[in-house]
Amino acid sequence: MKTLTIDQLIMFHKKITNASGGSHGIKDLGLIESALNRCNATFDGDDLYPTVIEKISVTTVSLVKNHGFVDGNKRVGVSVMLILLSLNGIDIKYTQDELIELGLGLASGKLNEENILGWIKERI
Repeated sequence: MKTLTIDQLIMFHKKITNASGGSHGIKDLGLIESALNRCNATFDGDDLYPTVIEKISVTTVSLVKNHGFVDGNKRVGVSVMLILLSLNGIDIKYTQDELIELGLGLASGKLNEENILGWIKERI
């Protein structure tokens, strides 16, 4: 899977907060690194998230829920999801309202990795 580096993610966060408002800054770099790398988790030598879409789903949820940035975690998580889909050649159709609902659902705990996986598959 093609992904972002931690430096790219931090730079992207700055661009998002510059464009849409909010505070800059990292609350916990370890939580950001953990969110970005969670998709590579294995158990007994097997990938826990074997497909690209599963990897993108867990990365999205982790970026939102880990709260590694001072502000903009929902915006970064949902935006990174779109970037990762694009980097990996996966085109989806969505509205801005659907993206907002997705971010709010993740932040509130109403949506999890399985929901995000289904959300992506429905829009391919």
